[in-house]
Amino acid sequence: MDRLKGKVALVFGAGSSGPGWGNGKAAAVAYAREGARVVAMDIAEAAVCETVQIIESENHVGMAIQADVTSSDSVAAAVERAMRAFGRIDILHNNVGTTLMGGPVDIDEAAWHRSMDINVGSVYRTSKAVLPQMIKQGSGVIINISSLAAIRWAGYPYFAYYAAKAAVNQATVAIALQYARHGIRANAILPGAIDTPLIYREISSQYASVEEMRAARDRAVPTGKMGTAWDIANAAVFLASDEASFINGVCLPVDGGQSCSIVGGGDQK
Repeated sequence: MDRLKGKVALVFGAGSSGPGWGNGKAAAVAYAREGARVVAMDIAEAAVCETVQIIESENHVGMAIQADVTSSDSVAAAVERAMRAFGRIDILHNNVGTTLMGGPVDIDEAAWHRSMDINVGSVYRTSKAVLPQMIKQGSGVIINISSLAAIRWAGYPYFAYYAAKAAVNQATVAIALQYARHGIRANAILPGAIDTPLIYREISSQYASVEEMRAARDRAVPTGKMGTAWDIANAAVFLASDEASFINGVCLPVDGGQSCSIVGGGDQK
């Protein structure tokens, strides 16, 4: 399919945090498969180069850029490189995020600020760099990857993550409404229990074993099984396409119905 033919997509957090498919990696490849030229960005150069190698191996157009979303200069330089290469930006996809276990009593102030800086600051910096070009074009789509933890207790003690992702939701709404008359849409995706490499790095310590983690997360989903990165990527492609031209300011759970249930169980990108 060519739902994004001629579009240029910037994906921040396009590398995977381990073997397999993370949400950002899958989204970057999915955008390319739909015809977009993809600028894949990540702080981990090797990971983002792997993503672009996959894109190019399928005869699509990709470009890898190492960028740090906690640095305004790094983000601005990455966006400038993308503009020099392709001349426009149609899709901004923000996938960068991190968890930090602990309640307000457990984490120190530096950790709190770091969580907010990565999870919310990334949306601020990338939007600040990209919005002027989208305004100039009179069009653009921003997709922010939030979390079910933005609206529900996920079963994990990560106070800063709950707060940060809730902020991402409302930041998305603010962008959507402020810039709607400029032809710009902004929506957020709220992944539920998704089986990605990041859960093995950041969530598995909350369980006695990896097997226990998988079983508990599967049980938490009404359909009986965690989702995959492709579930998030497919939602992103739809929201980025003209098929979603009248969808703006939405915070969309992609969670197998977990947000509709009173059963807990945890989520993670």
